[in-house]
Amino acid sequence: MAGGGFVAQQGGGASYEGRVTAFVVCTCLIAATGGLLFGYDLGISGGVTSMEPFLKKFFPSVFAKQNDAAKHESEYCKFDSQLLTLFTSSLYLAALVASFFASVVTRIFGRKVSMFVGGLAFLVGSILNGVAMNVAVLIIGRLLLGVGVGFANQSVPVYLSEMAPAKIRGALNIGFQMAITIGILVAGLINYGTAKIEGGWGWRVSLALAVVPALVMTLGAIVLPDTPNSILERGHSEKARQMLQKVRGTQNVDDEFQDLVDASEAAKKVDHPWRNILQPRYRPQLVLCILIPFFQQLTGINVIMFYAPVLFKTLGFGDDASLMSAVISGTVNVLATIVSIYSADRYGRRILFLEGGVQMIISQFAVGITIALKFGLNGEGTLSKSDANFLLFLICVYVAAFAWSWGPLGWLVPSEICPLEIRSAGQAINVAVNMIFTFIIAQVFLSMLCHMKFGLFFFFAAFVIIMTIVIYFFLPETKNVPIEEMNKVWKQHWFWAKYIPDEAVIGANRKVEQRDA
Repeated sequence: MAGGGFVAQQGGGASYEGRVTAFVVCTCLIAATGGLLFGYDLGISGGVTSMEPFLKKFFPSVFAKQNDAAKHESEYCKFDSQLLTLFTSSLYLAALVASFFASVVTRIFGRKVSMFVGGLAFLVGSILNGVAMNVAVLIIGRLLLGVGVGFANQSVPVYLSEMAPAKIRGALNIGFQMAITIGILVAGLINYGTAKIEGGWGWRVSLALAVVPALVMTLGAIVLPDTPNSILERGHSEKARQMLQKVRGTQNVDDEFQDLVDASEAAKKVDHPWRNILQPRYRPQLVLCILIPFFQQLTGINVIMFYAPVLFKTLGFGDDASLMSAVISGTVNVLATIVSIYSADRYGRRILFLEGGVQMIISQFAVGITIALKFGLNGEGTLSKSDANFLLFLICVYVAAFAWSWGPLGWLVPSEICPLEIRSAGQAINVAVNMIFTFIIAQVFLSMLCHMKFGLFFFFAAFVIIMTIVIYFFLPETKNVPIEEMNKVWKQHWFWAKYIPDEAVIGANRKVEQRDA
């Protein structure tokens, strides 16, 4: 069967004792707020860069070009500026570098320490952005925000996957994406309000309010417990058992704890996780930790999330209309993520990936055709109210598809498929690839829109077609499978089976047989 056989808890994964406790739900909700950092920045930067007072102060050439009709004959090229895009994309370059340091911190000192460092860096960066008087301070602030995002995106998904019971791991892990979407929506609402502040300083409020999610994550990291996996990884066996008992709400955690011990002992034999992840036995995890974040960014979602107000303004929406349209698409983003929380553990990851891909393909082609008909190749034209509403509807259809598929699952799946000995390295690769292509898309989007015009949407649609095919053939179902027994999933897959040695699953099978007996 293409894509591998369905493997659920009853299909080979161990069924551990325990229940879904209020403690684990609360800790996962607090940890998931780390997504607010990423989401708030995604939503705030596009709105700020569409505000005239901000452009006039830091990017006067863009402001002049925007307001000089003779210099922008094409609507497609209204905001084309490498310096302006550097303001947005510099954060993701810093996040890329930070993710590798975060990998070491997460493995040696624990997940919560990494979360604390990320929150603190984001806090300082927010303050600098709010008080910036020149581009240099603005960029330095963005770089510190990037460090915060790099540490948060490295540690939070891993924390959630390790803390959550297998049967609701998807729902709790998707809390991270939910926080991202809430951050985006809140940022859109704040931009809509601050753009109306008289005196032209509203952009400072938008940037400075990033201290709020930074404080939430920093203080949350202080009160959160560390995961049993992380505690055991650092050599505190009894403390890890006690934490597992508290998390699962039962004293009988022998089976699950033994699996954690086995995984920890295997991890300790690995002196170089970065070298180890290159071994053939980890080929499925390595490939998917690269391809999933690569394709997630090539969906074109950050074109919408970064530059929604700029994009809508470019396409003929007025100033207020462009910001409000961004709020509407942000609201759709939040609501659609709830669908994923409900569906990921019920229907599985694969069906959401595949349905979301098809829906994005259709909506992107429809957006490209609509823009082509209205603006043509020369970029001259206008949108009627009905045209603008239809375009906004198509973009919301696209955002909804991403929000219940590639958005949350792009973080969930890489964080749950790696065994403990390569988990930090795998997540660092996931974050790094994500940030590399987030940076590239952020940096070149406005130029691509200027030169590729409506073809830009066909460009992203082509990648969505490719990635949907890849998921169909190469991603097995992982719902309800304990993360310490994920090798059994790969061993049953039509393509990946040849990379997984027999001893990687024989031990797990023997333990299951002993429990059944």
